[in-house]
Amino acid sequence: MFTKQIFISDVHLGAFPKVKNDEIEQDLIKLIEYCQNLEIKINILGDLFDYWMEFPEKDFVPALGSKVLETFERYNKNVTPALYITGNHDNWTFGHFEERGFDVEENFRLLELDSARFLLMHGDGVSSNEIDFPRATFHRLLRNPTFVGGYQKVFTPKSGLAAMKTFSNLTRKRNHQDPEPLNEQAKKIFNKHNLDYIISGHDHIPRVETFSRGCYINLGAFFSTRTMAMYNNSELELVKWEAKSNSIIPFTGN
Repeated sequence: MFTKQIFISDVHLGAFPKVKNDEIEQDLIKLIEYCQNLEIKINILGDLFDYWMEFPEKDFVPALGSKVLETFERYNKNVTPALYITGNHDNWTFGHFEERGFDVEENFRLLELDSARFLLMHGDGVSSNEIDFPRATFHRLLRNPTFVGGYQKVFTPKSGLAAMKTFSNLTRKRNHQDPEPLNEQAKKIFNKHNLDYIISGHDHIPRVETFSRGCYINLGAFFSTRTMAMYNNSELELVKWEAKSNSIIPFTGN
């Protein structure tokens, strides 16, 4: 088991003008290389990309974040496969992430570290009333093979990704101002299940919420705050990646 692990979410590569997108990409590459040098386990909790769909036509994969994926591939080979829980913007993957060496998870991952129980998920529409934490109906529809197959028959890779980018812009900007829905969801899950920590992203608001039965951490959005969670020697805290100094520092809300 790795004594140090980081958890990141909501990078949304491809969502921004080139200058900003390049800056996000370079900061993430530095973080991956930092983790490779120090053998820190990386866990991605969704929306690494703002829009992603692989097409069977000529084995098409988006050109988004190719440098990041190449860096991750080296990390996955030389350190350990990074966990990749797909989010609501990057769930249309059909093998490419596995080919890059990721440990891909479509829904959630239960993890135990030093006897502490963790639930890792992206946070989009997970029902707290079921033991297996399924995604909500709308999100299951978007992942349905029949829907995806029909989409790929109607659209070419170029037009399909363009339509997806438009959809992603709308959904990324919607409902990311209120922390209460995910806070309430975490509280309900703690009341039903034996967990010590829940970690998610999705609403882009970095925070730590302590409940009577566990601690909920929202990772915020890497694209805006560079925030993430770090597990180190049985301690879990919300931290920030500072690319200029190549260091991980405590997150103080700034």
